[in-house]
Amino acid sequence: MTIAKGRALVTGGAGFIGSHLCERLLDDGYDVLCVDNYYSSTKDNIAHLRPNPRFEVLRHDITFPLYVEVDEIYHLACPASPIHYQRDPVQTTKTAVHGSINMLGLAKRTGAKILLTSTSEVYGDPLVHPQTEDYWGNVNPIGPRACYDEGKRAAETLFFDYNRQHGLRIKVVRLFNTYGPRMHPHDGRVVSNFVVGALTGQPLTIYGEGQQTRSFCYVDDLIDGLVAMMASPDDVTGPINLGNPGEFTIAELAAEVLRQVGTDPGITYHPLPTDDPVRRQPDITRAKTILGWQPTVPLAEGLTRTIDYFRGSLPD
Repeated sequence: MTIAKGRALVTGGAGFIGSHLCERLLDDGYDVLCVDNYYSSTKDNIAHLRPNPRFEVLRHDITFPLYVEVDEIYHLACPASPIHYQRDPVQTTKTAVHGSINMLGLAKRTGAKILLTSTSEVYGDPLVHPQTEDYWGNVNPIGPRACYDEGKRAAETLFFDYNRQHGLRIKVVRLFNTYGPRMHPHDGRVVSNFVVGALTGQPLTIYGEGQQTRSFCYVDDLIDGLVAMMASPDDVTGPINLGNPGEFTIAELAAEVLRQVGTDPGITYHPLPTDDPVRRQPDITRAKTILGWQPTVPLAEGLTRTIDYFRGSLPD
């Protein structure tokens, strides 16, 4: 009988990033408990993991307490695309705040290490470029994105207060745009929007003139960063940016997707959404120096893998 390396809980484990993390932790020898309420995720993302005897799935809403025994908690659960988090903004904030309180309470009771996947959205529409972890951000606290942006900022506050007040072993990372296989095809994010549009012959939608920038990190690179952060010494609490510092305009991304797919369905232009960031690029100096981490998959290669995934998963 093989002894597990440890017991890991992944909230949001059936989501895009969560499913890849569950897969990695199983490969690393962990017993993995995947907790998800399937609000913005799908059982298909984890179907291939179910035969593994070290993998368990629990349907649960983390805004309610959870009582399990674990050694490490990866707290990912929260709708992360505007289409999903703006559908029920009150519940989004509750997931970020109540969900974090419940997971921190679980960590306090069990003595588990706990990692929060926060977001580059805590920087809002940044006035500092690229964004470093000591930048406090430029966030509209009452806008349509605030349920997510301020929810994650509040979650970070809770994590650091539990660390200071109760001595919890916390880890906080801020994720920048991540893409790859198992993205939801209709989550409204720019990579999935462009790929699905190009493959189905639908015009690509660009907001504004497409000159706003984003930095795109392939999911495999991100998972390496999450695992490295959890394995770091207890005095490494973060926050640490995890993202690819390569900066591209939305127009450049559209051109690369169309080039790789080999179609030209056209482009439609719409006004910029409220509070949409103009520029986004991580400074990953801390990740490099503290974790020894940096992304290795270039955008063109990652897009090829992502397009191949959607070719095989979209209905004919």
